[in-house]
Amino acid sequence: MLKIGWASRDVSTDKPVIIRGQHYTRISKGVLDPIMATALTVENNGDYVIFLSTDTTDTVAGVLSLVCEKVKKSDPEIDTAKILMSATHAHTSPIQFDCRHWGSINDIPHDGVTIADSYEYTEFFASMCAEAVCESFEKRKNGLIAYGYGYAAVAHHRRVVYDPELSLSEERKAELERIGTTKMYGHTELPDFSGYESGPDHFSNFMFTFDQNEKLTGAVINIPCPSQNCEVEDYLSADYWHDVRTILKKRYGEDLYILPQCAAAGDMSPRILHYHKAQERRYALKFSDIPEDSRLIAPYEMQNRRDIAIRICDSFDEVYSWAGKEKYSDAKVVHKTKTLDLAKIYVSKEDYEKYKARLIEDQKNLVYDKTVSPEEALKKYTSRLCKVREDKYVINRYETQNEDKAHKTEIHIIRIGDIAFASNQFELFMDYQHRIQARSPFIQTFIVQLAAQYHCDSGTYLPTKRAVKGKGYSAVMESSIVSPEGGNQLVEDTLVELNGISE
Repeated sequence: MLKIGWASRDVSTDKPVIIRGQHYTRISKGVLDPIMATALTVENNGDYVIFLSTDTTDTVAGVLSLVCEKVKKSDPEIDTAKILMSATHAHTSPIQFDCRHWGSINDIPHDGVTIADSYEYTEFFASMCAEAVCESFEKRKNGLIAYGYGYAAVAHHRRVVYDPELSLSEERKAELERIGTTKMYGHTELPDFSGYESGPDHFSNFMFTFDQNEKLTGAVINIPCPSQNCEVEDYLSADYWHDVRTILKKRYGEDLYILPQCAAAGDMSPRILHYHKAQERRYALKFSDIPEDSRLIAPYEMQNRRDIAIRICDSFDEVYSWAGKEKYSDAKVVHKTKTLDLAKIYVSKEDYEKYKARLIEDQKNLVYDKTVSPEEALKKYTSRLCKVREDKYVINRYETQNEDKAHKTEIHIIRIGDIAFASNQFELFMDYQHRIQARSPFIQTFIVQLAAQYHCDSGTYLPTKRAVKGKGYSAVMESSIVSPEGGNQLVEDTLVELNGISE
């Protein structure tokens, strides 16, 4: 008999914390909508999984260990290896510990800007996550599950490809030769725009949970798209997942739990890049009831959020209408973890010299501009500091790459009846997900990216061979550490584990 338990905690704060999610510092001005930590325990025959989802950008090294430490103190019975912690990739959550892009707040000038202690927030965040985990484990009771998939147009490809043959000048052709033919969020109105590097992924995967009386208690919603419509805002937000929760609670009851998961979406975004005028008209007519919020930098994104949430919730309704006809009270639960050694991107001598030269130039630009407001000065300085740290990151990798040629990463492989969950730490490009799902022995396979790691940050990109050839952010050395060969290893090793628990 399946045992199921739910819990959640609000992990927002009113303090002026650094917001994670861009390559410059933003200081929170408050809470736009609550960011949540949601936990779900599913157990049967002595094995179990505790899903822990947070409305955060990713999870930095040390946070998972801190959460597990607090869980152990509160409930020693819980095996913390059974916790699969993942992020939705909202770009409007507080940093945990110190941000990897610019280090401690003590390392950056911020005269006139009050910044709360990130370590204090991390302690609070970890405590709330641990409470949710323990409560979900404590509340597990006999229950049922159902599952299915639908369609929700949320993700769009964000890597724009240019064809030099369509360029109108030799200068433009030379530029593409130098910087690459692919650019994240590239302009699509240019004559040499030739399309997108890959297609979208509109699958929406659902696992519904019920109590003994077959009342719906919650759902895991797995969408291949980061939640980053509000990515430039100065307020904390769960992004479109807040809208999803709000709509579904109105439809199914305020006690409904929603646990969001970000499937493989390293090359995906919740934005249309080539149909702006049509979208503006759509929103103007469809969402005239949404007032513009003067606090926001990009208030129109609230319309985009609502539109996305409606599509997810309508997909929820459609899948629930038929998947709910087949509920399971007894499903085999198997949960294993595996540490993989994945091939790293090799930094050549030529690349090493290039980044050393770039570092010299970037360090020259690392000045604190006192002619602008303290907030703007902080933003400009940390944007430049981020470039310096990226340069040093690649340089250090070259100098140490012969010491350890493999990147260690932990994956979770979980079976719940005829469906499976397979995690990874990356912003994983879509092709890898499709390869795993196509060859998986399970009826449905939920890929969960941005899974927390004990020894390193989650969130570095894992691009395809095609992407690396095209270059552009997300497929270059400063934004990824594992090579496409390592990506192939991730696919094959994940399939080995999935097959191993399918028997």
